[in-house]
Amino acid sequence: MSSHFPPAILLMGPTATGKSALALALADYFDGEIVSVDSAQVYRGMNIGTAKPDAATCARIPHHLIDLIDPTEPYSAARFVRDALAAVREIRLRGKRPLLVGGTMLYFKALLEGLSELPMADEAVRIELDAWAVRDGWPMLHAELARVDPVTAARLKPTDAQRIQRALEVWRLTGEPLSKLQGQRQGQQQADETLGSHLCLALLPNDRKLLHEAIARRFDQMLEEGLIDEVRALRSRYPLTPSMPSMRCVGYRQVWTYLDGESGKGTDKATLRATGIAATRQLAKRQITWLRSMSNLLMADPFTEDVSVWAKALVAGT
Repeated sequence: MSSHFPPAILLMGPTATGKSALALALADYFDGEIVSVDSAQVYRGMNIGTAKPDAATCARIPHHLIDLIDPTEPYSAARFVRDALAAVREIRLRGKRPLLVGGTMLYFKALLEGLSELPMADEAVRIELDAWAVRDGWPMLHAELARVDPVTAARLKPTDAQRIQRALEVWRLTGEPLSKLQGQRQGQQQADETLGSHLCLALLPNDRKLLHEAIARRFDQMLEEGLIDEVRALRSRYPLTPSMPSMRCVGYRQVWTYLDGESGKGTDKATLRATGIAATRQLAKRQITWLRSMSNLLMADPFTEDVSVWAKALVAGT
């Protein structure tokens, strides 16, 4: 991508810190279009629980990489990189400024650093897989592996935790089966196109209490807007299972359990709220860990600073 284009703006941070509002302000001010960096907004019908922009917002400021697939379909970091680079190129060719905004840190890392043939171990992904195993058991993860990489799953016992975890980790990080990558002598051919010049901004709260309060308010708002009915409609429309990536998203997983409770197997609404907020806090904690491991970030506290003034000054200087 030619260097005469203005830098793309990457805006990242934990959930409930106001990224979307800031992105809209920047897009308005700098004539930009927004590229979603959110692994849940790609799913059709998952609107309330992902805080997806509404039709009026999208009509005013174009948004990309939302509503790409049904919630029964897979989506990988490798596909995100391809889709995001294509969107950035199209935005720039229209003479607009691309703003890549979201909280899926794996996607940002893949976009900025690329995906190797066999990635190094990733602590955040392994923590997530371990939590899934504690909740549902390693045979459930083995079943997921059989779906995405049947060759590897066929040679592993359902209790082979270490190898199942590694195979699923590789799938999460690359979007490719371990069996395929192990058979390749050379790494993947690199895409000709790259992100080009860019500026990385991050909203990072210093006071965890303020973040937790914002998370609780946001989850309550989602419940009031109809998150339970949204998941009920999704379950009616699609052949979903609780092990699918879409239904493992924070909020959706807890509502799924709540809906099972309607037949006596799950939980009540008070527990739904408590577990949903707790899970969102854990998500934010993982997002902050990712942020602190990344370099070349310009950071501001969204709860104590005027981040709109801060961000506009930085972008204007590029």
